[in-house]
Amino acid sequence: MSSSLIDILEAPELARRLLAGSAAVIPTDTLPGLAIQPECADRLWSIKRRPADKPLILMGSSADELISLCDESCRDEAMTMALDHWPGAITLVLPSTDPVVGWLNPGGGSLGLRVPNSSLTRSLLSRSGPLATTSANRSGEPSCASAAEAAVVFPDLPQLGPQPWPRLSGQASTVLAWDGPGRWRLLRRGAVMPTGCQDR
Repeated sequence: MSSSLIDILEAPELARRLLAGSAAVIPTDTLPGLAIQPECADRLWSIKRRPADKPLILMGSSADELISLCDESCRDEAMTMALDHWPGAITLVLPSTDPVVGWLNPGGGSLGLRVPNSSLTRSLLSRSGPLATTSANRSGEPSCASAAEAAVVFPDLPQLGPQPWPRLSGQASTVLAWDGPGRWRLLRRGAVMPTGCQDR
């Protein structure tokens, strides 16, 4: 599939597409991702052929807008962790009763949150608002490592431009879950490893 057949849209136009309900392929600092408005998140499970019991991640342009969605009990510690590591390759899993949980983690009580270290994507997120995201691959298959690979797997989805994208690390984000005051649990080892975290 030639990339010339893919819609490559800069942030203002792609934000308009996303606000209208489209899914898109975006860069992050780790791997290419699929993104969509949170209320349309069920489409990502369908696009990926992914079981709906695997939650999606909410990406935003700032810590403030994301941490405000989690329970007050964890906000101070979550903000401290966020300010230390965002923008960056850490996903924080935090307790939440916000309605967005029902879209990204049906039946669950937590949200995975991240601000990516990609100025290109943060520019998009500042226009679109926080987006439901997941890695760009079919469920059970390796993650796409580039825009070109994502274009082959998802030829009907627009991609964020301009391209080529800045170099991606190719390593998934580290996932940390808040387990109560002073306790963080490591759910997935990834690109960054904070101190003081316990393996699950």
